[in-house]
Amino acid sequence: MENHTYPNHVLLLEGLKVTQQSTYPAFILFLIIYIFTMVANIGLISLISMERSLHQPMYILFCNLPLNDIVGATVMIPRLLWDILTTAPERYITYTECVIQAFYTHVYATSSHTVLMIMAFDRYVAICNPLRYATIMTNKMVIRLSMSAWGVAIVLVGILLGLTIRLSRCRSNIFNPYCDNASLFKLSCESVLINNIYGLIFTVVLFVSSIGSISLTYLNIAIVCLSSKNSSLNSKALTTCSTHLLVYLIVLGCGFTIIVLHRFPAFADLRKVSSVLGSVVPTCLNPIIYGLQTKEIKQRIFRVFHRAKVAA
Repeated sequence: MENHTYPNHVLLLEGLKVTQQSTYPAFILFLIIYIFTMVANIGLISLISMERSLHQPMYILFCNLPLNDIVGATVMIPRLLWDILTTAPERYITYTECVIQAFYTHVYATSSHTVLMIMAFDRYVAICNPLRYATIMTNKMVIRLSMSAWGVAIVLVGILLGLTIRLSRCRSNIFNPYCDNASLFKLSCESVLINNIYGLIFTVVLFVSSIGSISLTYLNIAIVCLSSKNSSLNSKALTTCSTHLLVYLIVLGCGFTIIVLHRFPAFADLRKVSSVLGSVVPTCLNPIIYGLQTKEIKQRIFRVFHRAKVAA
């Protein structure tokens, strides 16, 4: 199958390598993670939607994060569950399905950064310009920030995949647990120099802008907090910013781990496991971190459970 062109044929997906003894434990583990991720993230969006007191720019912008986690979990885990129960020679996927999975996988990864960047901007305005917060963070601004976070990710990833699907194919094996851009352009025997250059520029621009903007934001917040004698402001800044920073460091750590392991072919199996965990772990940790660390959300969650207990 290696030396023929497959214009509209199926591909063989390697999937996640698991032993026969660990098939069902791995399936149950990922199923539990997926159910928890969906319930927790949908629950947070529903809670913010129903609670009028949470209809503030900070929480509305935050809704982009669980929405992105839902996309990331859904594009990754259901297919992974199917592949775990399927023998390796039968893990087929159509080229169209593979491109769709690659598109949403990259949109999820990119939006993880852009969404956290707009959330950092909100925290910067709230702490550094509290008197002007209401005039700056209007409904129109919230919509613009949200649309820019998703729009930038969709456009950049669209170009990334557009450069790949133009290539002809002479191979049909995806040597990865899931479809991504690199796996797709490796199916071609043509020159992929343009793909590599754009992919490198894409990655560098995303990480530099992400790290740079968030570092600058927290530097300004730290200066304001250190120069202020308002203990209430400092306490609020510490609570909200520590939660945001922890989520960002998890996303950054997962991204860097995958990128670094790509440079070491000897650790191919470790890279494949890390690439799956790098997409799965943040989606289930984010609602826990924000649900337990953000005082207002935690109070509303306890209130909902209390009402349910009283009603029962």
